[in-house]
Amino acid sequence: MTNAPTGRLEGNDLILSRTFRAGIEDVWASVTEPGRTARWFGQWTGEAGPGRTVKVQLAYEENNPWMEARIDACEPPNRLALSTIDEAGAWHLELLLTAVGGETELRFVHHLTTTEGVGEVGPGWEYYLDNLVAARDGRPLPDFNDYYPSMKAHFESLRGS
Repeated sequence: MTNAPTGRLEGNDLILSRTFRAGIEDVWASVTEPGRTARWFGQWTGEAGPGRTVKVQLAYEENNPWMEARIDACEPPNRLALSTIDEAGAWHLELLLTAVGGETELRFVHHLTTTEGVGEVGPGWEYYLDNLVAARDGRPLPDFNDYYPSMKAHFESLRGS
């Protein structure tokens, strides 16, 4: 299966979107409830809330590592902002949901400090968002090898010259 990359850069923000034929509350639950995030990203534990930190297990990464995620903002069902710290560094992420006529648009924003390395980061987020789509549809999850390295050039080209 070959997927076309959808991500774009606006300044140092890497933005990817997916649209779901579902209500906003249901999509919100898919990205915030531990049992549902486990289906496409990984389980998490801890007491969630703005200013609090939860532990997230990356179920689809080698060795299923755990990382900490600080909840910077939680505005159900429209906005979730997280800061993560692991061996890859500190990442600032936002999930923005908008209801539009019976559908829900999910806009995922990775606030990068630099666009260096976007060729590695972008394909990973495409993969995870497609995992979310597949999990919601009850389909098998995609294969990461269909995303990387084939999408690397697209994301590197977004940096310009």
